[in-house]
Amino acid sequence: EELSKNPFVLAPMAGITDNAFRSFMKEMGCGIVVSELISAHGINFKSQKTLDLMKFEKTQSPVGIQLFGETPEAVAEAAKIVQDQGADFVDLNFGCPVKKVVCKGAGSAILKDLTALTKMLSTVKKAITIPLTIKVRTGWDQNNRNTDEVARIAYEEGITWMAIHGRTRTQGYEGLADWDYIKYIKSVSKLPIIGNGDIHTPEQAIERMRTSGCDGVMIGRGCLKNPWIFRQALNLYLKENEKTEKNFLELLHALNSHLEKNFNEHVTGIQLKKFSGWFSAGYPGSAQFRRDIFQHKAPKDVLKHAEDYFVSIAHILQSDTSSERFLMGGHG
Repeated sequence: EELSKNPFVLAPMAGITDNAFRSFMKEMGCGIVVSELISAHGINFKSQKTLDLMKFEKTQSPVGIQLFGETPEAVAEAAKIVQDQGADFVDLNFGCPVKKVVCKGAGSAILKDLTALTKMLSTVKKAITIPLTIKVRTGWDQNNRNTDEVARIAYEEGITWMAIHGRTRTQGYEGLADWDYIKYIKSVSKLPIIGNGDIHTPEQAIERMRTSGCDGVMIGRGCLKNPWIFRQALNLYLKENEKTEKNFLELLHALNSHLEKNFNEHVTGIQLKKFSGWFSAGYPGSAQFRRDIFQHKAPKDVLKHAEDYFVSIAHILQSDTSSERFLMGGHG
């Protein structure tokens, strides 16, 4: 129901989709938001750092909390806590390629053991009454792509949707997402499918939905260089001719406001530098801007430097930066 209104979902990104950024993206037109991956064991042991990652505002609704863990029992217990906290859905991470997650049998490692995957889904599903969704990779490697089987199992276990990042675990974040494979999975799945990978423009978001038949698309790194992408994509989806004005001053102050509500002055300054650097991608002098802004310490100085830069380039069209290495790290 929510996807039919706004099928553009904020992809969970480690170190990025925290409470502040989710609220910010919701204001920027995102339909559904998902937290970064959170340790089930951290929740169960009441780690304050983990509980802080799980924090969300009701204004983010629909909001999902993404969990990972080694045992079905631990993940199910954490899912019940997430439900009790008032989240709209629980998302299970079966896609993370990071070694410290995979070596414990979590993340994308479970794609190699569909018996274990089935038990995980069944156990967690029985523990909660709110929707349960999953996010997967296309498979462990190119010779072991089994998302069709995963989709079948997920449907039989009552999963609400499956999001597919169009790369294998061994690809990491290299190469291109395989949208032909995502299209194939959508064609054989009885489950709603969310496509994810290499969506850098609102036009790409619409085209990927059209050609793949997916019920929605997840956007990750694309919103780090164009935070208006959700609003622009929704306008295209609704066939509205409203032009999205890129007001960088409003953007920066909105982001800063959310950061100040969630972090101390030191962390707010770091986050402002990080996001301002990403927003500058594709504009003249962006490399020098990123070097210069990290010389500032006080958030007010960071904000002033960012304001001056973005005002100076506000009239310039952003160039394509999809192949730039600094935006191709381990996020999304």
